[in-house]
Amino acid sequence: MGNRLSKIATRTGDAGMTGLGDGSRVEKDHLRVCAMGDVDELNSEIGVLMTESIPEAISEEFHTLFFQVQHDLFDLGGELCIPNYTLLKPEQVAQLDIWLEKYNATLPPLTEFILPGGSRAAAQAHVCRTVCRRAERSIVRLGREEPLHDSPRQYVNRLSDLLFVLARVLNRTAGGDDVLWKHEKKETK
Repeated sequence: MGNRLSKIATRTGDAGMTGLGDGSRVEKDHLRVCAMGDVDELNSEIGVLMTESIPEAISEEFHTLFFQVQHDLFDLGGELCIPNYTLLKPEQVAQLDIWLEKYNATLPPLTEFILPGGSRAAAQAHVCRTVCRRAERSIVRLGREEPLHDSPRQYVNRLSDLLFVLARVLNRTAGGDDVLWKHEKKETK
């Protein structure tokens, strides 16, 4: 991988260009840079989620999970930063499937759509989920223009599902429940 940054303000991006990990330069609004930015934003939002009050019964387990996800997202960002490079492994996607199955098994089946809300931690998990979906859209868009490996797309797809499930677990563990969408049909004449 590239050199570690020792100088932050380089001024090399003042003209609207930025460097990729392979040394090439692209516009700051290039699809690759946008995907990297969305993944970086997701990682930051997960950092915010980790500062929320998480019920003691799951606090250590969830912090370990989120810390691993943050590292995976850093790998994903690195892979996006270096065209034709692989950092994210299929095993990292498989781990999301394991967590998804484990936590979803603790929840009752859904009978209605869920609104983002409940506890602050659950609401922040929903924010993470929506940012994750945006990152997924950016990665899919980039993949239409340039070759990408499957793992980045698969990872963010699974992660958004996991974040939805974890938001439900956070609400239940905090003593609450899902916030359901109440769809009332109006009679028409």
